[in-house]
Amino acid sequence: MNARTGPAGPVPGAAPAISVTGVTSLPEIGPGADLAQLIADAAPGLAGGDIVVITSKIVSKAEGRVVRMGRDEAIDAETVRVVARRGQSRIVETRHGLVLAAAGVDASNTVPGTVVLLPEDPDGSARRLRKALSGRLGARIGVVISDTMGRPWRAGQTDTAIGAAGVLPLRDHRGQADTFGTQLEVTLTAVADELAAAGDLVKEKTSGIPVAIVRGLAYLVTDADGPGAQALIRPAAEDMFRFGSAEVLTARRTVRDFTDAPVDAAAVRRAIAAAITAPAPHHSTPWRFAVLESPGARTALLDDMLEAWITDLCGDGFTQEQIARRVRRGEPLRRAPLLIVPCLHAEAAHTYPDQRRNASEREMFVVAMGAAVQNLLVALAVEGLGSCWVSSTMFCRETTRRSLGLPADWDPMGAVGVGHPAAPAPDRPPRDPGQFMIIR
Repeated sequence: MNARTGPAGPVPGAAPAISVTGVTSLPEIGPGADLAQLIADAAPGLAGGDIVVITSKIVSKAEGRVVRMGRDEAIDAETVRVVARRGQSRIVETRHGLVLAAAGVDASNTVPGTVVLLPEDPDGSARRLRKALSGRLGARIGVVISDTMGRPWRAGQTDTAIGAAGVLPLRDHRGQADTFGTQLEVTLTAVADELAAAGDLVKEKTSGIPVAIVRGLAYLVTDADGPGAQALIRPAAEDMFRFGSAEVLTARRTVRDFTDAPVDAAAVRRAIAAAITAPAPHHSTPWRFAVLESPGARTALLDDMLEAWITDLCGDGFTQEQIARRVRRGEPLRRAPLLIVPCLHAEAAHTYPDQRRNASEREMFVVAMGAAVQNLLVALAVEGLGSCWVSSTMFCRETTRRSLGLPADWDPMGAVGVGHPAAPAPDRPPRDPGQFMIIR
């Protein structure tokens, strides 16, 4: 079939003719199978400029990636982080950087008691298959290795590219003009994923057809192997949805060193909006937040607290060396480009003749304040901001109120330093929840 395309893309004004054909008559694939020879024999019309879309499962079978172990055990072994979990279902990130259900572990169409893992190096597998096919045919061929993935906010699954060779995985349209002359700024087409999905239309899931040939897109086939499907994986720093529901809480880390980059006031406002969704007694809203954006306000507060703290420590008989060690604990707040002072406003607290009940009443509100602070810290992490909670204002509440001009019924509950982390946080040591619980 002749496609109306040029070497760099479709001919302007012409509609390219594209065909997608399933390759039948392939045998059951086992370890060591010569996929290139089997495909070449089953698709004798394969020609230069064609793109072979192949299901990852038969690549895995040929490469011996069939293992005898339980599915959950295999998922654990292939997982580097759990992004989301619901019941027994898990969305995880694999060693390859792919985010998909069950780490791509497949228990279908394999001997009972075994599971099929994704290829060890899908791009490497695509390069080897391309080299073998091109060598047999004496022609330039593109290869895409596909696997099924779900998509956030969309029902159903589709095939996407996990390996590619000799194919442009992305087409960058940024800087080009649309039909109205408007310059495109963000358009980056995931060509390899589109090819994988097109191949799935004829391969399907129950047809026993694991290979498709896409013809008519020769301008996407390159001389070099290219960057592979790895180019489709969004870097973590650019991922707006990096944190899944299973890890959003652990995304919160204590950050003590910050860059001097400014903090987006709108991001702080969104984090405070999350903070005030915390539970509270008596249908009250006992949370208040003093946000210190100006350097003058931050410095004045920290200087006033330092003076009050040193006075208290001297009165308690601490030596100058002991005092110096203690006041260093507040240094992270001085390095933060923004401070938030959470305050408890417990006007809704009930008063009782029994002081023990009054104490318990206050504790309820303090717990609600703690929930709000945790919400705040987690929300800041989701915004890409680092934070550290320091209890210092609780030891000099009157000084804090006076320095910031706060109402008398605002009760400072520590201070939160906010900014952009100067370095990645170290790994969090694992903790066994069993050490922190009793079951009755």
